[in-house]
Amino acid sequence: MTNDHTTVLLREAIDALVLDADGAYIDGTFGRGGHSAAILQKLSGRGALLAIDKDPDAIAAGRDRFVDDRRITFTHDSFANVGRSDMGVQSGGVSGILLDLGVSSPQLENAGRGFSFMRDGPLDMRMDSTRGPSASEWLRTAQESEIATVIKRYGEERYGRRIAAAIVRERAIASIESTTRLAGIVAAAHPSWERGRHPATKSFQAIRIHINQELEDLDSFLNQVIDVLKIGGRLVIISFHSLEDRRVKRFIRTQQRGIAIPKYLPIADHDKGIRLVGVGSATKPSDDEVAANIRSRSAVMRVAERVA
Repeated sequence: MTNDHTTVLLREAIDALVLDADGAYIDGTFGRGGHSAAILQKLSGRGALLAIDKDPDAIAAGRDRFVDDRRITFTHDSFANVGRSDMGVQSGGVSGILLDLGVSSPQLENAGRGFSFMRDGPLDMRMDSTRGPSASEWLRTAQESEIATVIKRYGEERYGRRIAAAIVRERAIASIESTTRLAGIVAAAHPSWERGRHPATKSFQAIRIHINQELEDLDSFLNQVIDVLKIGGRLVIISFHSLEDRRVKRFIRTQQRGIAIPKYLPIADHDKGIRLVGVGSATKPSDDEVAANIRSRSAVMRVAERVA
């Protein structure tokens, strides 16, 4: 196993995020610290960075890596709680917030975490291994209809019902405890294999999203983030699948549209309640980055700025 992790859209994200070297920033998905390290390089001695991650392994690795840098502090939590009072974030005082919503390489490559169908290990899938049910525990008791809905909704898998029926049938024989067993069940139930893609890809994604409440966390974060940012503060979000990116895109568009007012009324933008606007268009990795890191191929970065 390797803990190497290639940070996606590193230069583009940091250039869009860090506009004030003396500012306070939040890396809401610390991972293995690629973005955080680059943020710190651009900060002065007066700058500050709060690093948040659900994964206790990520937090432990970060504290070891940055033990001598007093500008960075760590919190084992979800970015969904960024506006909560005990997070220590000053309302309206943050110069920039970054989310990188992908699963890190150490998580994927550690068979014990259960994220990958390519490695045999316990079927866990929890980003925070200290709380909540694992994937195997959920699959042990979930109704067939619930499993089908999760796979179809979060994996955008057209054969969700067929796969759910196979899971329920097989768990009656023996509980599904390993990644390779689940992958085998899904593969056997899937009638249409795409070239170059494992048939369990979408189902594993869907179950992981459900177990970690990833979309609920993102929605909660977006509901709080404007109040956390200062005027002129930047929001940078890197998504890796369409369900996340659609939410971010819709949020930014809704915010910059403001209150719905008939076009014929002479209302200025500041009277429409516009507090956040998009900056530029969506950014995707270059061909060179994708060639060097195939996992970056689905990444989409969107940037917004608080204006009121």
